[in-house]
Amino acid sequence: MRVAVVWNHDHTGVINRFGQPRPEFHNREAVESVVAALQEEGQETLLCEGDKGLLATLERFMPPDPQAQPTGIVFNMANGIQGEGRDTHVPAMLEMAGVPYTGPSPLGHALAIDKVVTKKLILDRGLPTPNFRVMRHGTEDTGDLRYPVIVKPRYEDSSLGLQLVNEPAQLGQAVEMIVTQYSHDALVEEYIEGREICVGLLGNGELEVLPLVEQDFGDRQTRLMTWEAKYMAVTAMPKICPAQIGSKLATMLRDISVMTFRTCQSRDYARVDLRIDRFGQPFVLEINPNPAIGMQASFTRAAMTAGYSFSALVNRILDVAHMRYFGTDMPRLNTRWAAT
Repeated sequence: MRVAVVWNHDHTGVINRFGQPRPEFHNREAVESVVAALQEEGQETLLCEGDKGLLATLERFMPPDPQAQPTGIVFNMANGIQGEGRDTHVPAMLEMAGVPYTGPSPLGHALAIDKVVTKKLILDRGLPTPNFRVMRHGTEDTGDLRYPVIVKPRYEDSSLGLQLVNEPAQLGQAVEMIVTQYSHDALVEEYIEGREICVGLLGNGELEVLPLVEQDFGDRQTRLMTWEAKYMAVTAMPKICPAQIGSKLATMLRDISVMTFRTCQSRDYARVDLRIDRFGQPFVLEINPNPAIGMQASFTRAAMTAGYSFSALVNRILDVAHMRYFGTDMPRLNTRWAAT
């Protein structure tokens, strides 16, 4: 079986440039590392764009089988190009075409990308998340929200547009910026001062919970994982793994993360981000159903602490997805070459 690694690098592969564009940032090194890891296990690989030409490309690489069985699988690293629900676009195309792939379904992506729906779902399950309001103008009643608050776009990821607002006088401007720049509502939630923990999950049935990772903010005045901290900083934010957390709290964090994974229809692998306040109360911030797996990523750091090499992690994700579709691990080939 062949493996196509799908990503978004060249954003010109659309009929029209229309709707909200995704910021053009790419981690080529991470994608190429995934391709190399697959080749190490003898997989026949192709790196291709998740654009309007994707299905034709895949049909050439993994032609239909006479018995109508899939002849390949996609390792999905695509984030979409433009419009609403961009992360759902490639999985939806693959579902329509009958091509297996790693990671969540369009529904799983849609639930996670809508931060308000995520919070409502996990609240319905009795899981803790910061108090919040949805705003369009910044003049709406904030109810019992306590300042400071975090203001961020309802549908974006990677901490795009995230702002810390310390007083009511700043709120209107922060909400207006979100609505103007991203063309949708702002999520306003209470800021939880405390430790930030990432919990990596791997599998589908019996989930493997990876060692907990803590973001080490050191003496930083703003203890947030902003877009700039993730992608523009000269040095990456230090991570502590395994996080030094008592066994009772660690068990609670693992259980909450597993329940969040199930509730939000995640598949194969995911990362749940949480905050712990000064009283030791955890709060779910969000779930990342297709988390970054570059060498500096929290998910990768957790897996390596658990004993995985990078190559073993990538191929384990592929095995998990293949098992979900076909009931067996991904077959290994004897030859090792890459399609271009």
